[in-house]
Amino acid sequence: MQNTRFKKISILLVDDHELVREGVARLLGDAPDMVVVGQLSSGEEVLEYISHADSNDMNSDIYSTNNIYRMPDIILLDARMPGLGGIEATREILKLAPECKVVAMSSVASGVIPSQMLRSGAKGFITKSVPVEELLKAIRVVNEGDHYVTPSVATRLAVDPFGDDGGGGLFDKLSRRELQIAQMLTDGKKVSQISIYLGLSPKTVYSYRYRIFEKLGIRSDVELTILAVKHGLADDTREYDGLPSFDSIVSFPAKQLIS
Repeated sequence: MQNTRFKKISILLVDDHELVREGVARLLGDAPDMVVVGQLSSGEEVLEYISHADSNDMNSDIYSTNNIYRMPDIILLDARMPGLGGIEATREILKLAPECKVVAMSSVASGVIPSQMLRSGAKGFITKSVPVEELLKAIRVVNEGDHYVTPSVATRLAVDPFGDDGGGGLFDKLSRRELQIAQMLTDGKKVSQISIYLGLSPKTVYSYRYRIFEKLGIRSDVELTILAVKHGLADDTREYDGLPSFDSIVSFPAKQLIS
């Protein structure tokens, strides 16, 4: 009986929206072969968690309370979070714990986010409009060592979605740091805020901003935001495919969450 506990897929859930986290955690908790070992709200918290987790404990009893930092099998990670976004967070997670498998979630099914998340090392990518069954399938497939991409996303990517040549979008012209700063600018962050967060001088941030504008052929933050929406770097391009989604389901049983 006790050995069956060890076979459960341990999941670390990361999303900056508490209601989404709670709802998804409830759905995953209903799956007999899965257990949520933690809920976090940012990429920074994930890195802190992973840095404390002992990779040698991956097969230890997940129900033990001796160590609150249990290395998960799967990190279910929102691709769009304030601060350290999903793209950079995934890269840093895999530097600290290469054995971890990241499954990215996003409300955006097109544009730069899917391709960049996969290039950063995520083993799976699903949209928040997928049915619950597909969410569970993605976790199980990735846990077995394979890749999983939501079909609606796969059709929008290149033939080899995990290769270096996939995507080819406008924002692929940007370096990793430029993409990070562009994303923070579209989130409404000021240069002074970005400077403090990234530990860069305001002058350096302005230099990055200038290079971003030059590469994208734009002249203002407003134009950057318009491009970001058009190319899927911003959440405003939320897509629905008409199917029942776990995103809608988690917001529906609100009474159950407080029962």
